[in-house]
Amino acid sequence: MNTTEFLQEIIKELSQSANQIDNQEAEMLVNKISEAKKVFVAGAGRSGFMAKSFAMRMMHMGIEAYTIGETVTPSFEQNDILLIASGSGETKSLVTIAEKAKQIGGTIAAITLSPASTIGQLADFTVTLPGAPKDQTGTDYGTIQPMGSLFEQTSLLFYDAVILRFMEKKGLDTKNMYGQHANLE
Repeated sequence: MNTTEFLQEIIKELSQSANQIDNQEAEMLVNKISEAKKVFVAGAGRSGFMAKSFAMRMMHMGIEAYTIGETVTPSFEQNDILLIASGSGETKSLVTIAEKAKQIGGTIAAITLSPASTIGQLADFTVTLPGAPKDQTGTDYGTIQPMGSLFEQTSLLFYDAVILRFMEKKGLDTKNMYGQHANLE
């Protein structure tokens, strides 16, 4: 296959993934974020990059959103929500963060392939995204992509869909959001 054929196959995989996301889980995420005082995101590797992009878009909408581990991230409190992006749900550093958030008492949402994982069990609710684990063992979910690419791509598109849902509910458009965009670039 050539590059554009690979791209077309990736788009097919993403389309199939989108059709498997539970809308009730997605709406729960939208509602819980709306109810929270502050929103925190955590993830490792590429999943973490996708979560950071979600925090950035939430900030553009006027939501107080932070990335765990940044120097300007405030403390997590009971009225806050923590979104943990982890395909496996077993990343040790993220499990530790989930355990600490559980002790504090805020809401935890896991964005994962594995709702039965350690992080999934610690979470108050999960949003299960389709895909294959990084090592692609123990699954019959077919993907031509390496490692966790399908999960990571699906999560980015899912986060953008959640942003569109917020925009719809709040009556926002791109012009409203652009006022929050960084202006010292």
